[in-house]
Amino acid sequence: MDWLQLFFLHPLSFYQGAAFPFALLFNYLCILDTFSTRARYLSLLAGGGVLALAAMGPYALLIFIPALCAVALVSSLSPQEVHRPTFFFQMGWQTLCHLGLHYTEYYLGEPPPVRFYITLSSLMLLTQRVTSLSLDICEGKVEAPRRGVRSKSSFSEHLWDALPYFSYLLFFPALLGGSLCSFRRFQACVQRSSSLYQSISFRALTWRGLQILGLECLKVALRSAVSAGAGLGDCQQLECIYLMWSTAGLFKLTYYSHWILDDSLLYAAGFGAEAGQGPGEEGYVPDVDIWTLETTHRISLFARQWNRSTALWLRRLVFRKSRRWPLLQTFAFSAWWHGLHPGQVFGFLCWSVMVKADYLIHTFANVSIRSWPLRLLYRALTWAHTQLIIAYIMLAVEGRSLSSLCRLCCSYNSLFPVMYGLLLFLLAERKDKRN
Repeated sequence: MDWLQLFFLHPLSFYQGAAFPFALLFNYLCILDTFSTRARYLSLLAGGGVLALAAMGPYALLIFIPALCAVALVSSLSPQEVHRPTFFFQMGWQTLCHLGLHYTEYYLGEPPPVRFYITLSSLMLLTQRVTSLSLDICEGKVEAPRRGVRSKSSFSEHLWDALPYFSYLLFFPALLGGSLCSFRRFQACVQRSSSLYQSISFRALTWRGLQILGLECLKVALRSAVSAGAGLGDCQQLECIYLMWSTAGLFKLTYYSHWILDDSLLYAAGFGAEAGQGPGEEGYVPDVDIWTLETTHRISLFARQWNRSTALWLRRLVFRKSRRWPLLQTFAFSAWWHGLHPGQVFGFLCWSVMVKADYLIHTFANVSIRSWPLRLLYRALTWAHTQLIIAYIMLAVEGRSLSSLCRLCCSYNSLFPVMYGLLLFLLAERKDKRN
């Protein structure tokens, strides 16, 4: 696999950009008093359907079917039992689609269509919204649609009752990307009075556009530098470290650019951070904080800040509900959610070990290192080590295939996670002796 070929981020950016004028139009219509709440739900749903068909073609059915089934499940099951069946159905459906990708890539040896990659990316986001909704219903934060078995309402009334849920699962500003928006925040934004809708600040959009442009320019410069070097199978010593760092930098720049574009689309449609937060509403959680990610010397902090809304979703869905080994279970589930490619399984399990080591190392250092020159040196060394370990994990996850993983593991770059692994073993043994 060519490590510089980012399979689905660029096509997604194209379709996100194409949806931008419609997001602005939706926001403008919401300012008008004549644009009712029901019309807003219908517009968001229709926009999602059109965008799915345009971006995914016939594969859009892989999104429509689980969305329909999810609404049927939350409408028919009691709030206490809705989460588990909904979770397993959604993850089972997504796993089957990922197995189709495995079959095409590894067994047939053929590159899957780009539209299929877009569909899988959208399906992963749909899984977030479906499980977030089912958890909210189960915890009593959101009222479920009226159950068809006990209610004597007509079929059309049931459809209107289910419209907000369909619209939430498929609304076009978040269909292909964007920070996870809870159903309560989505509903509050859609039902907001026309007088509370703010006009779009083109200054804010221009600033986001300049950020994306700057990131893309950095990508071009970094790509030319990486392309001129050797591959991981041919590099030697320091050259391998530079290659790993610069290649991971390309991936990070692509994600940063994509997340800022996603944030811009949500803002243009009225769902961004600038939309404000009323009483009882949940706040907007941006996916990227570039400064924190690039300056932190803590692997654990990087894990919490990388794709932040997803990290919070994983924490709520898995970490808080795990009685034993919550950290390992969270990263293992993340590997499952991403598709269980060999590189992903290794990368996420390695990440969990590195986070555990990070906790012990920094706890020990805070007690042992007193003088400020040593603390400064310690911070510089741990920053460099953190960035290199994250680069190592990123190449494993993005490389995905077993052959790419073997090349990475056989390179000099494996020294960095191995070093943290040894420190974890020594500090854990020391802690056990004290106890």
